[in-house]
Amino acid sequence: MRHAVITAGSKGLGKKVTDMLLAKGCSVTVNFRNDTEAIDRIKSEWSHIGNEHLHFFQGDVTKKENMEGLINDAIERFGRIDYLINNAGPYIFERKKLADYSDEEWYEMLEGNLSAVFHLFRKTIPVMRAQQFGRIITYGFQGAESSPGWIYRSAFAAAKVGLVSLTKSIAIEEAENGITANMVCPGNIVGEMKEAGIDDAKQLHDNKGTPVGRSGTGEDIARAIGFLCEDHSDLITGAVLEVTGGVEVINRLR
Repeated sequence: MRHAVITAGSKGLGKKVTDMLLAKGCSVTVNFRNDTEAIDRIKSEWSHIGNEHLHFFQGDVTKKENMEGLINDAIERFGRIDYLINNAGPYIFERKKLADYSDEEWYEMLEGNLSAVFHLFRKTIPVMRAQQFGRIITYGFQGAESSPGWIYRSAFAAAKVGLVSLTKSIAIEEAENGITANMVCPGNIVGEMKEAGIDDAKQLHDNKGTPVGRSGTGEDIARAIGFLCEDHSDLITGAVLEVTGGVEVINRLR
């Protein structure tokens, strides 16, 4: 049985990815920060599969020791890690210029969106190498591959642009070990649509700013990640996959 570790997998986009992994028959370790209500909801929805397939670990992605503890715990319980889904990504919603960021805000963006991936990767990679198999997924934003400026989102954007290069470097270095690394870039998926399905979005007929005629959903992201994690998706590595429905996210929010 494949085992997946996902950060922030209890709600939002991560919830739909967790649902997808469980539906595929994987066992899953879900990292969460403090939303116990979301954890209770998942436990209720998946009560039929038992604790041997679904495990929870509380930790903060900005804390190195928490991320190392997450991987140690998953290995101890399941003996393997096949998929590492770096879903968590701290974000500052306040519109503020870089000069107005505090030290704490700057480092939260870098630690949560970039350093956390390094800490998780470094602890996971020995297991994946021994297995000669692994799928590592990171998250970016539309256009991250071209290093655009993003007004009011400078720290977040800087971390994610750095993560593009990190993801591609991992892909090159670990290809010989049967390990792939790819980035998925969600579009402007907000509110309830993060945990919605594609059929739900189609029924809304929301085509005001989306060329495809509907909002993106958590299911869209989960489907993309599911494809990248397949055994026969090994030729796809170092890729940046944008799942946006044609929306120009940065320009729209500028």
